[in-house]
Amino acid sequence: MKEADFLIAGAGIGGTSCANWLSEHHSVILLEMESQPGYHTTGRSVAVYTEAYGPRTIRALAKSGYEFLTNPPASFTDIPLSRPHGLFFVARDDQMPALEAGLADVQELSPDIQLISADEAVAQIPVLRRDYLAAAFLDPNALALDVNAIHQGYIRGLRRNGSEIVCNAEIQGLERKGGKWHATTPAGEFAAPVLINAAGAWADQLGQMVGARKTHLQPKRRTVIAFTPQNAAVDDDWPVVIDCQEEFYFKVDAGTVLGSPADETHVEPQDVQPEEIDIAYTIDRLQRATTMEITKLQRTWAGLRSFVLDGVPVAGYDPDVEGFCWCAGQGGYGIETSVGIGRSSAALARGEALPDDIQALGVSAADLSPNRF
Repeated sequence: MKEADFLIAGAGIGGTSCANWLSEHHSVILLEMESQPGYHTTGRSVAVYTEAYGPRTIRALAKSGYEFLTNPPASFTDIPLSRPHGLFFVARDDQMPALEAGLADVQELSPDIQLISADEAVAQIPVLRRDYLAAAFLDPNALALDVNAIHQGYIRGLRRNGSEIVCNAEIQGLERKGGKWHATTPAGEFAAPVLINAAGAWADQLGQMVGARKTHLQPKRRTVIAFTPQNAAVDDDWPVVIDCQEEFYFKVDAGTVLGSPADETHVEPQDVQPEEIDIAYTIDRLQRATTMEITKLQRTWAGLRSFVLDGVPVAGYDPDVEGFCWCAGQGGYGIETSVGIGRSSAALARGEALPDDIQALGVSAADLSPNRF
């Protein structure tokens, strides 16, 4: 039996970011059920950093990581984690009330985000249909994120600190004895005083194994297509475009357009695959909003985005189960908030307050606590 100060269930972006900071002063073992870390959600992300997306707590957690993502420590990575990208939230005439309400919300934390005209948006992204758009707002601080570089940086950090990831180690049994959690897996048995639940879409299932209260975490399928339009040249420097009511989004990456209908279909935890109807919705919505002709798809895929009821992650100790700590429910924001939620969940697991800079942005432990349900 291997023992550590902390066991973490899951080696996606949540588990590895928590372990990166937790392992600075503690031994950590991450138990990953798949053959590689980050298989289900982390590795399928169209990663964008924006301070204009999600509930206020999400936007604050993202903002707290901006400096790290743009200027990481030399020991963390050999390549940049991000590059400036820009991002538009766009609206038709009938969507203007939603656009204006969204702008007012996000300017409280990020006053640089400003309304721009439809003409200005089309001047920057010529494939947008002028007769479709009424206006947009621009997040000038948005970033394109290198998901693999960020995830591998966390893995490098935890390993440098002497901690480890064990793959093919699905937790099949859990028992609390002698003040420690004993986990039985196909890769062996492991024990630690604290078990951190970073199991992504499977987090509520793991919680039920130990009698924790349900967070009502719901996995949701998100579909992505990749294509190169035959009738238009595209530019990697174009801002990301998101419909203000999340009917679609698209992003240019290495000359390829990545598009989505921004679907949020409830599914059970699984190795999720795209559905033909969602692919069709993506093509239809993009062709209504842009002049891009989509005649051939290079690739399609789907990922899981797991949300609790209020859309805010769950981090901290379960009020009912000794030594059981949560780090789950990052939804569609896991990469951009990974610095904030990683530092926060590590602090809470150590029994400490949230980092001062995160508290200064208006985030409290109660905002993240599983006790809020």
